[in-house]
This record gives sequence, structure tokens and C-alpha cells, in this order.
Amino acid sequence: MNNFEERLKGGHPNSLGNTIEIVNEVLVNTHYFHELFNCYFSDDEVVRLRTSNAMKRLCKANKSLLIPYLDEFLTNIKNINQASTQWTLSQLFGMLEKDMSAIQIDKAKEIMKNNLANHQDWIVLNQTMDTLIKWSKNDTNLKNWLKPHLEQLTNDKRKSVSNRAKKMLNNLNK
Repeated sequence: MNNFEERLKGGHPNSLGNTIEIVNEVLVNTHYFHELFNCYFSDDEVVRLRTSNAMKRLCKANKSLLIPYLDEFLTNIKNINQASTQWTLSQLFGMLEKDMSAIQIDKAKEIMKNNLANHQDWIVLNQTMDTLIKWSKNDTNLKNWLKPHLEQLTNDKRKSVSNRAKKMLNNLNK
């Protein structure tokens, strides 16, 4: 055991802590991935935040590590009530789309649609809009669902959300 959970604890919550060091260890010894993945179930929200950051980095470096865990992301990780987990899911789904089955894509759409309709975190909303707008290019039903939600978000009091929604709505209408 590399005690990843202990090593991801502490320090400023917005810092990476030992995340990059751990990512490099997992890239060298891929059989450590499961231990890192299990850090999602830590009681410490900083550990979960850094685990999400590590997953994004690992996906960019070697997405084949995450593919066997897609169903876990879609069933268990989606239930973690933490903004960083939810925005990372949107990013991961976008990066892993070509490796997902049709059923997995449908589940990912439902997760993201729920987040876009109900989440309040601005990063979750922005990341979710990014992935859903890309996916809507080949999905008329998603495009039709997305339009009224984007219209509503154009009125969000946070400029990053409202501006992104306006931009996405313009892309949707092209």
C-alpha cells in the first residue's frame, strides 16, 4: 500500500498537495490505480478533490487506466455530493466518450443533465455545458433538451455562467 489517502490529506484545500507525485507513481506502476481510485471514498473532501484532479491528469496521460472504471464512475462516483467530483465527471466523460458504450453515454448524459438542471456550483455548470454542447452536435434530443436550460442560465447572476451559456446557445443555434 502506498497510503495515497494519507498522502493526499492536509495543506491548503486549493493546493495540489502530493497529487502530481502520486499521479507519476501510478503512471509508472499502473497496478496502483485501484488504490488511488478508492480515495474517492475517503471521508476527507480534500482527498476527494485531489483524487478528482489526479483522475483528470491520468486520463490525459493514459486514459486506458480509467476505461475499466467507467461503470464505477457512472454508478458510485456520480453519487458523491461534491462539486469537484461532479465537474471532473463532466471532463472525464468528454475525454472518454469514444471509449464508452451507448448505454454508458446515456447514463453520463443523465448525470450531466441532472447537474446542469440542479447544481449550483459555477464550475460544475460551466464544465457540464462544455461537454453537453459537444455531445449535442450528434444528438437532436439532447440539443432540444439543452436549449431551454442554456436560455435559463443566460440569466445567471454569475458572469462566467451566463456568458458561457450565451456562447453555448449561439453555438447550438448555428
